[in-house]
Amino acid sequence: MQIIDIRRIKVILVITAVIIAVASLYVSHRLVKDLSMEERLRMEVWAEAMRAFSTADENMDLNLVLKVLNANNTIPVIVADTAGNIQTYRNIDIPAKDSVAYLNAELESFKEGGSVIRMDLSSGADYIDVYYKDSLMLMRLSVYPYVQLGVVLIFVLVAIFALLSSKKAEQNKVWVGLSKETAHQLGTPISSLMAWTELLRDEYPSDNLIPCMAEDVARLQMIANRFSKIGSAPEMEKVDLRILLKEVTEYMARRTSDKVKIQTKLPSDSVIILLNSSLFGWVIENLCKNAIDAMNGVGQIIITVTDSTNRWYIDVEDTGKGIIKSKHQTIFTPGYTTKKRGWGLGLSLARRIVEEYHSGRIYVKQSELNKGTVFRIELKK
Repeated sequence: MQIIDIRRIKVILVITAVIIAVASLYVSHRLVKDLSMEERLRMEVWAEAMRAFSTADENMDLNLVLKVLNANNTIPVIVADTAGNIQTYRNIDIPAKDSVAYLNAELESFKEGGSVIRMDLSSGADYIDVYYKDSLMLMRLSVYPYVQLGVVLIFVLVAIFALLSSKKAEQNKVWVGLSKETAHQLGTPISSLMAWTELLRDEYPSDNLIPCMAEDVARLQMIANRFSKIGSAPEMEKVDLRILLKEVTEYMARRTSDKVKIQTKLPSDSVIILLNSSLFGWVIENLCKNAIDAMNGVGQIIITVTDSTNRWYIDVEDTGKGIIKSKHQTIFTPGYTTKKRGWGLGLSLARRIVEEYHSGRIYVKQSELNKGTVFRIELKK
């Protein structure tokens, strides 16, 4: 139910952002268009005043003309004569050096990207061209909706990230609480089993099955300890990965059908890695158990250790039924399972142990239906 609610909120946020963006772009476009037309009318009046100024004689009163010309304090403009020579300009910042060359370059820029109003002079053959560009305010207004769109997009992304983080934190709290409660509930029966094992060992010292029972009870105690430590920072130590993998595979081989062959391909030299042997051993166990289930109790598991310049690679390969590509990420989601029994926490906890506690990666390297799957774990050297 919670996942559905979060998806609904995400959809609402995205739709709201799209509505705001479309409305902002539409209103801004209309406003820019209206202001652009207004600036065009202002420049036509300014061009008329410029023509009056250019054709004025000594008896003409230029007060109104000069007032119109000086009223333009925002729109950049360059006036050129018939020969293309610059007569005057306004609202253009000119550098102290090479001002003539700069103005000529600006004129070419105005010709390419601006607007022009041609005003014929009294002689007929002569004319002036009034080149102008959008004012700074109009250019800023043109950019504003895209800035607003970016702000809205950032807000939506932050809101979605906050929702997902909150959901993940709540899930983690549930899993941690469930794990600790499981460990607590297992404590009493495990203590009883350990006591019964000791009693049986005293009663039947020559029985070869009792040590195996004791080993399984000790294993169960270790699993309960693992569950109790979930949510706490694990203790890391330097461990020889070869020895750890041999211990895990030997244990799994003794507890598995003879129809399942577990093979290891390990380096000849020691592989010393900083890790928590208890938790990492559980990850390998979980991958092996999943492989056995995928093979229906018949097949082969191969665990291979290789390396590169700065990483170690542990590949767990099986000959099971495979995983379709669309599920390569889904299988690590808490609660996902293909089994009739189970909570779907195994691979989720395995990813958390590898990525959060050991700063590594775990993923499906390759998989082919009805042929098998290879899980890869990457660890830093």
